[in-house]
Amino acid sequence: MEIKIPEVGESVHEALVAKWLKNNGDTVSKDETLCEIETDKITLDLNAEASGVLFIQVTQGTTVPIGTVIGEIAVLADATLSSTSVAAAEITPLQRDLAIRSTVSSPSARLEMRTAGIHPELVSATGKGGRILPDDVKGHIQEKLSWESEPESQALATDALLSEASQKPSATTLTSHFDSVPSDSASIVPSYPDTLNEQRTPLSPLRRKIADRLLAARQQTAMLTSFNEADLGRVNHLREKFRDHFIQRHGVKLGLMPFFVKACVQALKEFPAVNARIDGNDIVYHNYYDIGIAVGAEKGLVVPILRNADQLRLFEIDKSITDFVDKIQHNRLTISDLEGGTFTISNGGVYGSLLSTPILNPPQSGVLGMHAIQERPVVRDGQIVIRPMMYLALSYDHRIIDGREAVGFLRRVKEFVEEPEELLLEG
Repeated sequence: MEIKIPEVGESVHEALVAKWLKNNGDTVSKDETLCEIETDKITLDLNAEASGVLFIQVTQGTTVPIGTVIGEIAVLADATLSSTSVAAAEITPLQRDLAIRSTVSSPSARLEMRTAGIHPELVSATGKGGRILPDDVKGHIQEKLSWESEPESQALATDALLSEASQKPSATTLTSHFDSVPSDSASIVPSYPDTLNEQRTPLSPLRRKIADRLLAARQQTAMLTSFNEADLGRVNHLREKFRDHFIQRHGVKLGLMPFFVKACVQALKEFPAVNARIDGNDIVYHNYYDIGIAVGAEKGLVVPILRNADQLRLFEIDKSITDFVDKIQHNRLTISDLEGGTFTISNGGVYGSLLSTPILNPPQSGVLGMHAIQERPVVRDGQIVIRPMMYLALSYDHRIIDGREAVGFLRRVKEFVEEPEELLLEG
């Protein structure tokens, strides 16, 4: 049974075999996770569609087109075994060897290996996908015969290597040589180690896509950022007051993000340009509110979309975000979860960020940046009091959003979260 890179979306043409979780020749059970693949949008787990012996044809770290066969499963003869019994079944060395030979070698190569008594793992394969060809077997036999029939050549080669090593100057000799050279501070060239302690790894498809989009946001938009701050005392009070109610009735604790989603939706209705995009010479105004929620993942930032957020209640928003996080952690996010979006919210506060300028997510024209809540002294009714404050940042495309609209939008978000009773009634 072939293991293929699946179709994950019309715009995705290749995928990276990021990590094999099983080794070549391992016995696997149906539905067991075999490997992780990455595209420029999502990370997915590939599971075994049958129980049997796994044979890997494409090594991890390789990027291949969609539909490529990256491995095979040699299905065990007893198809009536359950996945549990198959996992526990013992595969004899002979069964494993025969399965390997039938999977990674041509028939003529198998015949030559059986005749010569050669194990496939000893042969360097040159065929596509690690397939052993007849010439590979012949080359291995010839190399073995040549090496075994020329002991004198082996001895000469060894002596030559030892002689060459003995002629190389030792560290002591080099030190003595340089000590004898007159010092001249003006002509001394700093010495550096031959090799620097560094590591080079290729960008993953997801990281490449993120890099391209961030660069495009800078180069193709007139991005500007406005700032404000919000007092979150009342919204925190409401969350604490109705905490048990939401847990008992809806199974969620009611986080902070649902209030900001609702506040942004209300503000977007008042400032439609922030919910618009440029398409050629036109401005496209969206009469719906698909809000992207930026979520940091191990391999990069992803932005799943809350569809029709204006129609969702607070607990539904909270549940949706929790589901997105679970999908991301278990590599179950789909392309449909990420497509579209009219506005994005990013919360750098979960990492401790106090203030930042979020970058646009093209073709969207606005992104709200939330930050860490900090107890700060503020003036209320002529008195200095300590309040839980959060800096807010709105980055926007100045080509279609004027400063007045941007400042007005951010002010309305501030007002909604500072007086959240209306949002709670909607939720």
